Amino acid sequence: MAAVRDVEIDPEGTFKYILVRLQRPGGEERRDIVRGTKAAEFHNHIFEKVNPEMEKLGYECKCLGGGKIEHNSKDKKIRVFGLSTGYGKADHSVTVEILKKVYTDYEITWSDDKK
Repeated sequence: MAAVRDVEIDPEGTFKYILVRLQRPGGEERRDIVRGTKAAEFHNHIFEKVNPEMEKLGYECKCLGGGKIEHNSKDKKIRVFGLSTGYGKADHSVTVEILKKVYTDYEITWSDDKK
C-alpha cells in the first residue's frame, strides 16, 4: 500500500474531493486516501477514475463520502467542507489528518459549512 499516495489534489482552487478506503480483497490491512480535482463535475467522476487505477494494483475501493476542498497554496491554507450528494459527507476530520501528512506546513481546517 505504500506505493499509493495519501493525497492527490489540485494545487489551487476550490474543488470536489472524496475519501476512499483501500483494502486488499479478503485482507485486514486498509488505508484511507484523499482525491480531489476541479476536473470533476460530480464526486462520482473522481471515484470512476480512482477505482480502476486501484483495482489494477490489486485493491478494492470504497468511497467513504465526499465534500469540497479550498486549496490556497500562496497562503498555505486548506479548508475542507461540504458534502457529496451521491456519497454523503466524508468524515472531514479524517480527511484533515491525511492532508496534514502531506501538507505539513499548512494551516488545515474543516467545517460542516455547505459553502
